[in-house]
Amino acid sequence: MNKEEFINGLKAHNIDLNEHQLSQFNRYYQLLVEWNEKMNLTAITEESEVYLKHFFDSISSSFHYDFTEIETMCDVGAGAGFPSIPLKICFPHLKVTIVDSLKKRITFLNELAAELELTGVNFIHSRAEDFGQEKSNRNAFDLVTARAVARTNVLAEYCLPLCKIGGAFIAMKGSLTDNELEEANNAITVLGGQVKEEINFKLPIEDSIRSIVIIDKIKNTPKKYPRKSGTPQKTPL
Repeated sequence: MNKEEFINGLKAHNIDLNEHQLSQFNRYYQLLVEWNEKMNLTAITEESEVYLKHFFDSISSSFHYDFTEIETMCDVGAGAGFPSIPLKICFPHLKVTIVDSLKKRITFLNELAAELELTGVNFIHSRAEDFGQEKSNRNAFDLVTARAVARTNVLAEYCLPLCKIGGAFIAMKGSLTDNELEEANNAITVLGGQVKEEINFKLPIEDSIRSIVIIDKIKNTPKKYPRKSGTPQKTPL
């Protein structure tokens, strides 16, 4: 996906980027490649692939969910900033918190935010389980996202405790296995969520399959969740 295809692809979904936003994506790409030589941020470094598989893919959730209606967003395990930083560029009003367990990635994200002149961003070095047990973070965000971090039943335990009632958790997946959402139903229910929609689509140009699951937060998560670090992964609900 070249830059013109990127611009037109977003326009088709009523996202019209200005020159400043386009320069932010350009600088984002440059920094991603520069830092990737020092640390492992991504296996994808070709410009056209970054624009498609990282930038466009990250923004794709906004084709199915109204980001103009939310204010606070938490991205769990964002790595090099996906999906939240591309979404922040497109929707500058968002107040974004990124939680990641690797200090080096947080260092990169702080540098990235400074270079892109982003405001209203906060980067936290923490495991998702520890972050979710802090009282100030529970029921704190309008929207929580995670992209290709773990299976949905595990992601639900990381993310649903952070959602406000009336808010949502969006899981972005390469593709869902046949029974992944079914096996996650118990975890979603126990944690106070309810599946609103599963969207399956293909990325343009290469036609690779993507899945987005939107889960509404309908009641409080019991205080014992998330369980201690490592437990959700080892013993999913």
